[in-house]
Amino acid sequence: MFATFLQHLQDFHLVFIPLFIAMDPLGVLPFVVGILEPMAGNRRGPVIRVAMITGTAIGIAFLALGRAVFTLLGIDVSDFLIAGGVVLFVLALRDMTSATREQPVAPDELLGVVPIGTPLLVGPAAISLLILLVGQYVLWLVLLAFLANILVAWAILLSARRLQGLLGVGGLRAFSKVASLLLAAIAVQLIRRGVQAALG
Repeated sequence: MFATFLQHLQDFHLVFIPLFIAMDPLGVLPFVVGILEPMAGNRRGPVIRVAMITGTAIGIAFLALGRAVFTLLGIDVSDFLIAGGVVLFVLALRDMTSATREQPVAPDELLGVVPIGTPLLVGPAAISLLILLVGQYVLWLVLLAFLANILVAWAILLSARRLQGLLGVGGLRAFSKVASLLLAAIAVQLIRRGVQAALG
């Protein structure tokens, strides 16, 4: 049993890295900084905490329902690989070609839920990828990789001002574009796997 656990754990990076690219916490950093800027310093921490709780709850909900949805609708993993790959590719293409992301006009406590928790942090790309991954890897491994990404994102957002000062807005946006390109490559890989699985 322990040997099986270690064998699955060797695939951790194959789950963690695509999720990190899909969530793109460094890429959303400039937008989060803009949202939090008008707030008093003592309000920013709680808003980020609410965002992390929201993102975690949404991710876990889709993880729990992923396989049930497959069974209920009679969807094969190959079907969802192709459909999910297409969706991820479209989302990645949109991020690569758009200059900005939508930001709310006025700050509010609920900004931790929308748009920071979702869709900036755990949005369509991350949700689609979670459902895809739970069809390819054991559930606990996907959950572990997702929670690790949440912790990394939390640390990044708490260090938002420092990281923005270090990398600059241009550097963060450049990273976001590279992440979108990598996400597009992952999407193509998923489509290829789906086609191969469908053809046997």
